[in-house]
Amino acid sequence: MRLAQALVLAVSLVALSGAETAKADDCVFRSCAPSPDVTAGDGELVAAAFEVRGATGYASASVDTGAPTYSFRLRTQCQVTDVDVGGCSSDAVTCDQTEGRAISYYVVQRQRLVQPDGSAVDGQEPPAGQEAGTGYGAFETTFAGCVDVTDLNPPPSPAEVFRYFQTLPLPQLTTRQQPPGEALVGLPVIFFTDSPTTQTFTVDIRGFDVLITANAVSYTWRTGDGTTLTTTDPGAPYPDHTISHEYSSGTYTASLTTTWGATYSVDGGVSADVPGTTTTDGAPATFTVLQARSVLTSPYD
Repeated sequence: MRLAQALVLAVSLVALSGAETAKADDCVFRSCAPSPDVTAGDGELVAAAFEVRGATGYASASVDTGAPTYSFRLRTQCQVTDVDVGGCSSDAVTCDQTEGRAISYYVVQRQRLVQPDGSAVDGQEPPAGQEAGTGYGAFETTFAGCVDVTDLNPPPSPAEVFRYFQTLPLPQLTTRQQPPGEALVGLPVIFFTDSPTTQTFTVDIRGFDVLITANAVSYTWRTGDGTTLTTTDPGAPYPDHTISHEYSSGTYTASLTTTWGATYSVDGGVSADVPGTTTTDGAPATFTVLQARSVLTSPYD
């Protein structure tokens, strides 16, 4: 069972208040920028323990000893300040990443928990009759910054998947041209690629099975004479060709850069777009364009 699943069971013991805390006026919250690295989607992460080491916070699904005195919820800035309005800024708060760790910017809030002996937590008595482990009182913001949430194991975010997508061995599409040997001035050279334009990968991201389907979305043809052609199709050979270029005499090297987009799904869930593209460069093609000249000859020679 993943930590996140175990956490769901533990959270059932914690009553999170439905009332929103007072919205912060501090400008750091007003920037309302969720992290581009790891997020919890539309929900919020809940932790049983939280501590700060240096400038980084660390959230955990369990406590070392005894009954916890607080429960913690980790929220993006927009979840704190702009839940209903939806006017969040697109400015991104970035956190330094460590390989194999999930680190993101969060506002961390805590709520007191009723203790087994009914004692006060930080001077505030629990309401009478509430069960041990029940949350009481308002949530208080205790930290805002980069938080390592690896132990909570949130599903991979779109940006996290994109980082993996950029490292995949995507096909390098080969440039084909017609005629396949020498070409002639005045006759267009046809370009196309017959390499695969779709590729599927299954990657493991922190224990989640992520299916990434890459698709070629655009093609940049460099003809070798300074001209660049951009298309959304891979072309085709004669007579169904869609991409061609005319040359003067000379030797040229043409090449193709392919731009790839992708969709992904986590553990067989709903498919979503990967938020970004990447490119590959295929093997070039070198050919010579000749100038045809008419020559009068005598049929009697």
